Amino acid sequence: MSRRGNIKRKPVPPDPIYNSCLLNMTIRRVMKSGKKSVAAGIVYDAMTMIKERTGEEPLEVFERAMKNLTPLVEVKARRVGGATYQVPMEVRPARGTTLALRWLIRYSRIRGGRSMASKLANEIMDAANETGAAMKKRDETHRMADANKAFAHYRY
Repeated sequence: MSRRGNIKRKPVPPDPIYNSCLLNMTIRRVMKSGKKSVAAGIVYDAMTMIKERTGEEPLEVFERAMKNLTPLVEVKARRVGGATYQVPMEVRPARGTTLALRWLIRYSRIRGGRSMASKLANEIMDAANETGAAMKKRDETHRMADANKAFAHYRY
């Protein structure tokens, strides 16, 4: 991998129903084996369930959940003089969003429930209320960074 130059990120187009780039990113993350229409159905069903259960606008609930899940700091391994330190680093916004989506979908998949849509809806609602497995992961990441604050001077 060349270290020259910056990678140009392709802009993510918004989804057709809610006109949200974040929701389109979620659809792409839920997708398996290139079946985008199935993934879109799952995500839109989850949004419908959120609207039925909360009575709020589902996109607002989803964005609140993503805001709650996005980590501010994470730890990265750094070798210094033969020892490996867990160095706390600030998370760039794009990486924070990626991590939040990854955690949301991972913990939705392993959650108990009937369909993926209901599991995703439950995880989104839990994250919006600052509970659930994905929020636990975010808090754990913050705790690790806080515990390793002493190694912050090794930041690159």
